[in-house]
Amino acid sequence: MSIEVNNESGVEIDETALAQLGRFVLDALRIDPLAEVSVLLVDTDTMAALHVQWMDLPGPTDVMAFPMDGAAGPAERVDPSAPPGTDANPGEAMLGDVVLCPAVAADQAASAGHSTEAELHLLCTHGILHLLGYDHGEPDEEREMFELQARLVTDWARATKRGPIRAPRPGTGGEIRDSRR
Repeated sequence: MSIEVNNESGVEIDETALAQLGRFVLDALRIDPLAEVSVLLVDTDTMAALHVQWMDLPGPTDVMAFPMDGAAGPAERVDPSAPPGTDANPGEAMLGDVVLCPAVAADQAASAGHSTEAELHLLCTHGILHLLGYDHGEPDEEREMFELQARLVTDWARATKRGPIRAPRPGTGGEIRDSRR
């Protein structure tokens, strides 16, 4: 399985840690080890252009997720208990791309009271969950996704002995400003 990280943001990022986080999240969710994810870090201008192109919204956002054709979409979530290679668990498929903007993450990290690295780990986890079909458009979906996200980043922080990651909970006002294609 491959978690490919490409940093085009101009900001120094621990790319190895992001790749390890991606692997951790997929393993925790029992996603086929041959599934692939691409993580791209971009500057604010690039993120703003993507935000306008795909969401018709102005300005940069923190995270965007682009599921590959045939991967889980909003109506179909990956089922880790399903046999790999089925529609419910894509096996060795390319799940899609997660695009992160470190500059936006840095601003949000300051507000959340944790490091920019912690914010990027939170956002990367959030993006991967979107690739797997999780969404937060409805209150029940939001609760489920954000609780899973909080558990994953807490487990990651504990396993790697990193500082705390203050993951937002539904309805707390600390929402992620992500955009999906």
